[in-house]
Amino acid sequence: MPRVTHDDAPPLADLMPWSVAPPRLGRAWPAAPDPASLKARWEALLKAAGGDREALFEPSRSRTAHTAVGQLPGSAAGTERLIRATGPCPEPVRVLAAPFDEQWLIPDHRLIDAARPELWRVADPRQIFVVESPQAPHLLATSLLPTLRAGRVRPLYRRPGAREPNLAPGLLDHLGHSRDPLDFLAWTLATVRADLTVPLTRDLGTWSRGVELGHRVLRLLRRDGERPKLPGGRRPYVRAPLPALPLTVRYDRDEEALHLDEGRVSPVPPQAWDFEAGGVRVLEQWFTARTAPGVPGTLSAVRPRTWPQPWTSELLELITVLTLLADVRSRQEELKVTDTVTAADLRAAGVLPVPPPTRRPASVLTAGEEGPEGQLALL
Repeated sequence: MPRVTHDDAPPLADLMPWSVAPPRLGRAWPAAPDPASLKARWEALLKAAGGDREALFEPSRSRTAHTAVGQLPGSAAGTERLIRATGPCPEPVRVLAAPFDEQWLIPDHRLIDAARPELWRVADPRQIFVVESPQAPHLLATSLLPTLRAGRVRPLYRRPGAREPNLAPGLLDHLGHSRDPLDFLAWTLATVRADLTVPLTRDLGTWSRGVELGHRVLRLLRRDGERPKLPGGRRPYVRAPLPALPLTVRYDRDEEALHLDEGRVSPVPPQAWDFEAGGVRVLEQWFTARTAPGVPGTLSAVRPRTWPQPWTSELLELITVLTLLADVRSRQEELKVTDTVTAADLRAAGVLPVPPPTRRPASVLTAGEEGPEGQLALL
């Protein structure tokens, strides 16, 4: 993390005031690393009737197969009670299910204990969700809806179409460096500290270096532009074919190789294998999410019988992303923030405290949202 010479850096909670608790699925089976499994699980659920369907659903205090609930914003899922639902599976959507792990989710409000509709209302291709974490990395940024169990979620924009930045009013004008919210987010990703405070600077040169580093981090975290690449000779390849469904993963530091049973991927730099999020190795967690068997007799046990080809491409890209992020981390640690703007400075300028409405969601309703049993939802 960058070095600072003071302890009055403003909290991220004041700089990006609107936040939402992370979604809570309540059951694992509506999410999976591949969309085909989700459609098969839905079909298995609808083939069951009465008590069998209720048991497969895995009811909780918040959701049962009899719960009446409206549509998620932007979803075409039905709103009849799940116990008598028919029809095809709602088309799965891509989500960030764990740090650096993009998976799929059935976007059906009936399946999710706490979906946080206010997040779905502002989700679009230009939105960026910032996710807090108590352990390094302390901030993640994603263009996908985040469903990982972590800290608060802070959208960069309060409205669709990249309108109304979720920033303290007057903050960018006071800093005077850039009016682009993306630049401020980049600076934040480059400089945020473990206590989720963000050191700010008046120095344009320091700001520019931090923003440049942050944009590199942002591109790697979002992964929605050109696929990241390592220089020739460092790019990971499949050197020995992967088995039909590998069950174990291990790393050989001498060979810089990742072994999936008898399959082998190399080169895999040590910094990619050692990269941790939330205190666990990212590559191990990613592999386990795709190979751990579900409990027999549950919908989570419906999984691919062979390793899907897209997973291999995703694995190679993940190795690349982690390697590049490790390189950027070392440069972040060298960034020294000087000529600082403190929280006291922002209070004196009237930027802080923020007006209470900025901590609440904007009134967003661009299309009708169907309520339970086909009724019109009134917001």
